[in-house]
Amino acid sequence: MESGQASKTAYSAARYRAAHQVLEQGSIFRDPLALRLLGADAEDLEQDAPRRGMRLFIAARHRFAEDRLAAAVSRGVRTAVVLGAGLDTFAYRNPHASLQVIEIDHPDTQAWKRERLARAGVAIPPDVRHLGVDFEKESLGDRLDLDGPAFFLWLGVVPYLSDGGFGETLRFVAREPGNEVVFDYAQSPERMPAERRAALEARAARVAKLGEPWLTFFEPEEIAADLDKLGFGEIEDLGPAQLAARFFNRPDIPPETPGGHVLHARRR
Repeated sequence: MESGQASKTAYSAARYRAAHQVLEQGSIFRDPLALRLLGADAEDLEQDAPRRGMRLFIAARHRFAEDRLAAAVSRGVRTAVVLGAGLDTFAYRNPHASLQVIEIDHPDTQAWKRERLARAGVAIPPDVRHLGVDFEKESLGDRLDLDGPAFFLWLGVVPYLSDGGFGETLRFVAREPGNEVVFDYAQSPERMPAERRAALEARAARVAKLGEPWLTFFEPEEIAADLDKLGFGEIEDLGPAQLAARFFNRPDIPPETPGGHVLHARRR
């Protein structure tokens, strides 16, 4: 993202979440604050109907992440860290009384979010903390102190990070046994069939024009090996086929279909 400006892709993700509430009635992921936070921009969400694939992927990744977080809370985790929070609303509808939430994002995006929260009349709960960090220029380890295992929600961020920025943040998450993380990642366009590759490359070109290019791609076997080296176990990696079967009642997608993935891992 450009210095001095809020993340434009954070806005796009929020719009997809809001559109899911309207176009699919939140059938996969319920977010009662999505429309309020989008404000007047929500009036024309019907025109987003053609972007169904990305919209449902974003809904599924949030559903998966918050399901895994609920399970972690039941095991005793008491802190959730939202990395690259953007306009994510979890902290403001947190159903877990025992859970504190720390939102981390670029200071410019955080200021923009606070303005939208105020405009929407959404109060900031007392158990929510905001921390401004530029992941490419600052070390998360120098800014964040945690007491005990935490759950990291890291959605819609990894493709925009350099290898170095991704690796440093993942190593921080791996410091504490019992830490858990959910993040999404993209496979290389080179692995896609021609039609899907063209669509992916077109989307990559659009976000690059916004100043937020995709920088990092992974293959499932690569990310699994990296996580194992850092001490993560219990890895659950859902690609297009697994997401379709679990959330969309589509068991017919070939298992090795390339595309966007959502992954949960727990530090041993």
